[in-house]
Amino acid sequence: MIVQAELEDFLRNGDKYYLPNLTIDCVIFGYHDQQLKILLAKYAGLKGWGLPGGFIKNEETLIHAATRILWERTSLENIYLQQFYIFGDNSERMKGWRRKYIDPEFLEVYGEDNWLLRRTVSVGYYALIDYSKAELKPDFWSEEFDWHSVNGLPDLLFDHNEMVEKALETLRNQIHLKPIGLNLLPEKFTLTEIHVLYETILNKKLDRRNFINKLTALDLLVKLEEKRKIGQHRSPTLYKFNEEKYQEALKNGMALAF
Repeated sequence: MIVQAELEDFLRNGDKYYLPNLTIDCVIFGYHDQQLKILLAKYAGLKGWGLPGGFIKNEETLIHAATRILWERTSLENIYLQQFYIFGDNSERMKGWRRKYIDPEFLEVYGEDNWLLRRTVSVGYYALIDYSKAELKPDFWSEEFDWHSVNGLPDLLFDHNEMVEKALETLRNQIHLKPIGLNLLPEKFTLTEIHVLYETILNKKLDRRNFINKLTALDLLVKLEEKRKIGQHRSPTLYKFNEEKYQEALKNGMALAF
């Protein structure tokens, strides 16, 4: 748990431990109730929501920093993580955009030349996680975390609206090249569930028969001897991902055109 003394040290001396001009921001996607959702943070001291993120330690690689930041917020490890863009040309970033949001009292206490007020470049990552397994843990930057549907996002702080738009664009492009369902669906699922997942992400209707035929042709799915009891006359067959084929497609890519 972060205590006040540690926060004070971070504010005054953080540039001794972290790269002062480079940050990571994470667009964390989850899937729940047939909705694609994004995890947002309500920033402490600011009236608004933004993306979870953080600084990179001096001796830390980018991927290790992104993995750490995600673990600190969700308690999850070994999740799908993809770098998607670099954000640095926004006009506010060029001017040192934090000054727009900083309380004037901060300047009095920590000075006009505080390291947090310098221009920063942000590396954007998107993550795909199991919504039900995330244990959300706010830190000293955030008062709370909450999931928001991508179709009903509030106006976000900083340049995070731009980040979300770019992450969604990248996810929708890569869904044709990488098998992403394993990270968003439960271990066992029906064909209807994976069909609806792809429709939700792409935000368009997909011909069910054509979709299922193309997906099964890639040999990514394993048909189980189990059924899900939905109603008196509905018991659809359950499937799971072929882990070996999934990892192969993740590494080498695939072609799934709709």
